[in-house]
Formats: sequence, structure tokens, C-alpha cells
Amino acid sequence: MTTLYNPLVSGFHPDPSVVRVGDEFFLATSTFEYLPGIPIHRSTDFETWELIGHVATRPGQLAVEDVPTAGGAWAPTLRHRDGVFHLVITDAMGRGMLHFTATEASGPWSDGDLLLKADGSASLDGIDPDIAWDEDGTVYITFSGLILSGEGIGSHLGIQQVRVDLDAHRALEEPRSVWSGTGGQFPEAPHLYAVDGRWYLMIAEGGTERGHGISIARGDSPEGPFETAPQNPLVSARSTIRPVQNTGHGDLVIGPDGDWLCVLLGVRPRSMTRAFSALGRETFVTPVRWESDGWPAIDPVLWNPRPGTRTVIAFDAPLDGEWIAVRSLPIDHADLGSRPGALVLQGTGATLDDARPVFVGRRQEHLRCAVTVGLDASAGVGGLAVRYDERFHVEIEAGDGAVTARAALSGIVQEWSTPYTGGRIELHLVSRPPAASGGFPRTSDVITLAVTAGGERVELGEVDGRFLSSETTESFTGRVIGVYAVSGEIIVDSWTAEGDDE
Repeated sequence: MTTLYNPLVSGFHPDPSVVRVGDEFFLATSTFEYLPGIPIHRSTDFETWELIGHVATRPGQLAVEDVPTAGGAWAPTLRHRDGVFHLVITDAMGRGMLHFTATEASGPWSDGDLLLKADGSASLDGIDPDIAWDEDGTVYITFSGLILSGEGIGSHLGIQQVRVDLDAHRALEEPRSVWSGTGGQFPEAPHLYAVDGRWYLMIAEGGTERGHGISIARGDSPEGPFETAPQNPLVSARSTIRPVQNTGHGDLVIGPDGDWLCVLLGVRPRSMTRAFSALGRETFVTPVRWESDGWPAIDPVLWNPRPGTRTVIAFDAPLDGEWIAVRSLPIDHADLGSRPGALVLQGTGATLDDARPVFVGRRQEHLRCAVTVGLDASAGVGGLAVRYDERFHVEIEAGDGAVTARAALSGIVQEWSTPYTGGRIELHLVSRPPAASGGFPRTSDVITLAVTAGGERVELGEVDGRFLSSETTESFTGRVIGVYAVSGEIIVDSWTAEGDDE
């Protein structure tokens, strides 16, 4: 019997898409402006998931170097046909709508081909593409018609569809409007499924915030017309007290026990009004049942966290795939060869306020966590940070005679400092539940910044965690905790991260 853990994949892993190949399951999620892009997780039991690779591991596959915050890799669909993995995605404000292929889900993946309009002039306009094949091999790309450029930027045309010549990567027709839901805002994340002789079109609607939900329709053809399910939305946490909110943007698969499952995104908000989601959008899973009338029913998403984790890294081996960087690859910054057993960062003058900082990090996966790094900033300025984007970040920084804890929150900066005479120190970043005020917690968490030097630990500052939540930042990503350099050389010789979701 499969145990369904929730989150299924913890931390910033939104917009999940899943495919079953034999007895294996492969899961892809969005990465926006981070690289490597589009992680692929693998499982054989739907309980334990292993990161086996990424789609975008080379310059040019995604044009994220200059995309604005929240641009980049949006909402993949992962499928498998005739021995080939197919992934379609929108590189928003970057290259456009893309099709990647690989013979192994771990990669290497192709460079990515643009899915062109019928006249071949440009990429199809839209986001969240789905790819499906009918019985005669006709390829359908179904997508959300959000216009991201030109005169109509920001306008939404509902759910659209085209038949595509996949060899030429060109649409065979002008986009057609298909079923766009029950009237909720931002119909998106379409997926087409052939089940028992019918075609089902499942979408998300209601916006990706508290109104998010999943709706479905069916027809006799992948082109429709589609009949709306009477019980829509199939799943939504709107106006409920469930601990997992914003549930939507789902994909269906037959699980290891032969039962259907839905993977979908959600958040875990906290505070008196459960207003702040510190970790951003994560991947969850919930059972699906097919009723006698031929419609699916999706269970509410239950919170069932995994045990806590502890990760210790000594930097005596190449960085694993969990390390990511902003609009660049971790290998662009991380020198593991010049000093054995250490990660060396060379500052460029860019700070965490800049679009391309010298920063390598890992997703915050737990609601309660503590990260400690050992570093030497004798010859530079840098430290340990938790980042949402260039406007919202919190860090503890060493160099130039001081250790400084800093909260940089949309142009408002607060700092606390203590002297630093050089040499190895330990920097600490801790996220813990807030104390109740009047019987209720008033924020998501409290972030504490501390330094240990000469055997003495000094707490320099505390920051209200609500300012690094998805609701405050309006970023599509989540918290990433990492080390960075502003100037000179920063030597990092240890990383310890531990956390749980109690």
C-alpha cells in the first residue's frame, strides 16, 4: 500500500507534471529564473523521489540570463512516447514556447526547439503547454492563452489548441479556443487524457492563490466539443481550514497500486489567518477515483509530512543537483578545485540586490530549519543568505571588519553588526515558528541570524518571516538558502542544514 507523503516534493517545486513509464514515475517542475532548470525526479513507489537530472543544464537551452523576476521556465508537461521523453514548456520573457526531448529522463536533453506559429514567424503565444497524441499520431499542443509580449501583453485568450507538425515544430493551423473552465480567473495548466474512449481536458482556474482549483471537461475528440463536469471544481482548498492551500495545477497518473493519483501544487501557509507561505509552492499528491458516471473525483489534499532531514556537506566532491544559482549555473561561481575541501566564491561587486549575484543555494524544504556554514572572509565580503528574489532577501555577511546581519525588504534595509577580525567563523540562519501573540501566531516564522567566533555564538538579529513569503514577495519561486560573495574571495568549508515540519 502506497504511503502518500505531503508535500510529495518539499520546497520550491511548483507546477508538477508526471508520467509513468513501465514501473517508474518521472516528475518535472518549474524553475523560473534559476539554473539548472526543470528538475526531473524519479520514483518507483511514489514515496521516495530521487533527483536524477535537469532538462536545462547548458547555456542557450533557456534564455534566463536576462529574464525579469518570475520569468523563465514556466509549467512543464512531461510525456513519453515510443521510447522518447517529451517536455514542453514556456520560457517566459525568454525564448518562448519550447519542446525538449531525451531518450533518458536523466538527460542529456535536446537544446529545445521553438514551437512556432503556423506562419513560422515566432513562437506560439501562451503558457503552460500540454502535448498529446491521438490514435493516428496527430500532435496537439493545448495551452493557456496568456499573451506575454507585444501590444496585447497581459491579455488572456483562455485555453487554446493547435495541431502541430512536430518534425518542423510548426503549428498546422491558427490557435482555436477550446473549453476554458467554469468562469474562474486565469484558466491555465491544461492537460489532455484519453480514458476509456473519451478525451478529458483538465485545467486549473481561479488564480494560483487562495482561489486556485482544478476543473475538468470531456468530449469524444481531443478537439472537443467538451462537456463540463457537474462537480467542478474537482479539488480546491478555497474557503476551507485545510493546512494545504492554493491546491491546483494538477496532472493525472496511474500510481504503483493501479489507482489513479493527481500531483498538484499547493502551499503551507501559517499565521493567525494562515496568510503567509514561507516556502512557496510545493508539489503534493492526492487520490483520484473514477465514478460510475465516468467523471473523476479528486480527494482533498492532506498534510502528511516526511520525517526531518539533516544534510552535511564538506565540499570534497562535485556539487550535487540540488544546488542552484540565479540566472546562471552553480559551476559559473563555485570553485571546488583551488582549495581541497572548500567551495571558493569570487565576488564581482554584485550584491544580492542584483539580478545575477554570485550566489549558490539549495531550496528551503522544511517549515523549521537551521543552516550553518563555516567560512573565511579574510580576503573578501560575503556570507549566508535566504533569498526570494533581488528585492527580498535576508543575510548574514562577513568582511571589511564586521559581521553584519541584514534584512533587505523591497528597498527597506535594516542591519545589525559586530566586529570581525578575519579568520574562520560559523554563520547561522535559523527559521523557527513564531511565539503566539494574544494566543495566536502573527506571522509565518522568525528568521534568526547569528555568528560563532572564538567559540562564542552571538545572535545579531531577528526578522519577521512574513516578508519572505510568496504572498508578500509575489514571486513564483520560494526560499533558497545559499552562500554568496560580493567582493574578493570567500572560502566555505562546511554546510550543515537540518529541519523538520513539526
